[in-house]
Order: sequence, then C-alpha cells, then structure tokens
Amino acid sequence: MSVWPVKGGDNAGRGTRLPWIGVLALAALAATSPRPSHLPFLATSGPPIRPGIDVWQAGGFEPLAGKRVGLITNDTGRTGRDVLTAAVLANSPAIELAAIFSPEHGFAALLEGDVADSFDSATGLPIHSLYGDTRRPTAEMLNGLEGLVFDIQDIGTRFYTYATTLAYCMEEAARRDLPIIVLDRPNPIGGVAISGPVLDESLLAFVGYAPVPTRHGMTIGELAQYFNDERGIGAELTVIRAEGWRRSMWYDETGLSWHNPSPNIRNLTQALLYPALGPLEWTNISVGRGTDAPFEWFGAPWLNAPVLAAALNAAELPGLRFIPRRLTPAGSMYAGEDCAGIDLIVTDREKFDAGLTAATLATTLGRLHTVEWERSRLPALWGDPAILTQLRSGMDAHAVAASWSRAMQEFQRIRSRYLLYD
Repeated sequence: MSVWPVKGGDNAGRGTRLPWIGVLALAALAATSPRPSHLPFLATSGPPIRPGIDVWQAGGFEPLAGKRVGLITNDTGRTGRDVLTAAVLANSPAIELAAIFSPEHGFAALLEGDVADSFDSATGLPIHSLYGDTRRPTAEMLNGLEGLVFDIQDIGTRFYTYATTLAYCMEEAARRDLPIIVLDRPNPIGGVAISGPVLDESLLAFVGYAPVPTRHGMTIGELAQYFNDERGIGAELTVIRAEGWRRSMWYDETGLSWHNPSPNIRNLTQALLYPALGPLEWTNISVGRGTDAPFEWFGAPWLNAPVLAAALNAAELPGLRFIPRRLTPAGSMYAGEDCAGIDLIVTDREKFDAGLTAATLATTLGRLHTVEWERSRLPALWGDPAILTQLRSGMDAHAVAASWSRAMQEFQRIRSRYLLYD
C-alpha cells in the first residue's frame, strides 16, 4: 500500500478555520420561525482544498498512466473546480477510461432501491451498477482493465454503503492482481469526533463492513487502508491524499461545492445527524424520508411527540434541542399518513455527540413507547446485539454509551495506524 503525496508534505494541514459564530442569534431566529429548521452552517473563505483527483491529475495519473482503468464513482466524484472525475479521465490522453461503476443511488446519486446497469452518454461508456444484480464487480465487468480508481464522497458514518462498495472492489481487485487507487476526500463531518457502538463481528453486512463505530472520523482513503490491512484484503492499494484538509475541518470550511451524496443527505446538518438517527430506520419509525427534512426529523402516527420532546430536552444532550412537529411523509415509511414527530435542532455541532444522542433516543423511546416501538431489527444498524437486552433492562443512555468504551479504545488504537491527516 502506498500513500501519495507523503504525509506531511508542503500542503499538509494548510487551511484556516473560522469559529462557529452567531449561534444565539440563529437560535432566536429559529425559535420565531413558523417552521423549525436546522441552524445553517457558516461557509468560510479559507484556502481551497485539493481533493485527491486534483492531486492525481497534477501528478500525471501515476501509477496508472497509460493504462485502461475502471472508475467507481458518482456525482460527488469531482475536482475542486467541480468537473466530474469521469470527464477528467475520459478527456485525458494520459489514461484510458474504459468503464464506469456506480454505487447505491446510481451514477447521478438520485435513485432509491436497486439500480440497473446504464450508459453514460457524455463518455460513451457503460455504467456497471454495484447496487443491483451484484454488489461487487464481476470478472466480466473487469475484463480488459489494468486498474481501478475509486472517487466517491463518503459522509463519515459506518452504515453508509459507499465504504462497503469500496471494500468489495478492493477484494475483487486483489483477486485479480489489479492495482486500485483511492482518490481521497474530506470527511464532511470532520475527522476528530468518533462515537457510537463499534460494529460487532456477528453483524457484519453490506451496511457494516468492519468493526468501526457509528461515527468513525476517518476519510474514505483512511478506511481503505484500514480495510486492506485489518480485514486482510491485501490489495495493491494507493491512496492519493487530499491536500490542505485538517481533521478539525468541516465540509463547509473546505471551499468545495456540496453535491448530495445520496437523495436524503441534502446538507451538512443531515450528514451530521445521520449517525444518530440512522439506526432507527430499520424500526417502525420514519426518519424523515419523503419529507423536507430527512434525518432532521423523526416520527410515527403513534408517537407522543410533546412528551417525548420534553423528555429528550430534559436529557440536556450537548449541542441539540428537540421541537415537536407533525409531518406527512410523501414516500417511504408512513407515506401519506399524518405523523407526530420531532425536529432535531443543532445548536453546537462541535459538542454534538452522535452516539450519546442515539442512545438517548433509543432509551427514551423504549421507556415511553414500550409497546408501540417495534425494535427487533434495531441491532443491524446499531451495531451491537446487546442493545435489545439493554433496552429491556431499563439501562439509561449514559450506561449504554459506557458499554462501548472498551471496544472504542481498541478501535482508537488500531485507527491511529491509518490516519493520513493532522
């Protein structure tokens, strides 16, 4: 495995960061708004970040220059000037783009459910879906290729499936002695905070490839290195670092344009809240799909929203408030049904704790809606099969979070080997 450019190079760690300001004013505005909404994150004008594609292009596409390659990508794979990576490779005489592979949600990152193979009219190339009949590239798809390139924006949550797609592509590349390059990108929700249960080995699945916590604080390139070594893939892996990014930076501090990584992650607030709300999705609770606030709201027809919101606010979770609001989802769970629900209002993203928030949501729902809340499938995304026993026993949220501490310490020890940024 190689990393290029070398950690600590001339551009490592460049960039400035402006403080989170105006929280009280924004909170007051939200409080008087007819529709509660998330607090907007403040864009900054610091030095631009160079994503991996820019660095790789400037280096002449080594070590795959002159070779036939397949590109695993979607609409988020773009240069710092907002040009699709597929277009860059297709139009360069220094490399031959021969096939495109798309993850969940398709090449345009707009679709839900299984995605069929398609055709890219801009490049004239086939698009092989890795979220349809197969979830890993087949021998037929890889025939004639001399290398693979991965360029997709991850969002820093364990059960977001792009990381598993990467791992499966690495496995197939290793089986065929194909080199694979990962063009790294910033973790949108930062690379410092990590929280939530570490995935138990018994629950490994497409929504969880390796034992990492819900919010892992790693870039897709760092995850690639972790997967390659810790899961024994052994691929000929090269990670092209993003220049200028620091672990403390949020996506709105990078200068890069936001492109929805999937249909229901439409802004940075939703990306931040996703690791906290996501585990509820495989229970009988709507997490806002089919509304104007996916992963910023949750609800159900049977929910006692005023009582639940009061209990959640009484927990005084850091950086978060809860406001009752009724919504009728247009699609997904409870489509067309009036639902009592709750808006999550981020007041301080630096203090927000995804794991403690998830534990508080689960324990409070379990206490107030013991009968109505169907939670038998909760462990699949939660990551720890012990959660059902913990909820039945009446364990409080802080005790649930404390139960992850030993696994989290072990993850932190291993994680430190693969971090590429300061």
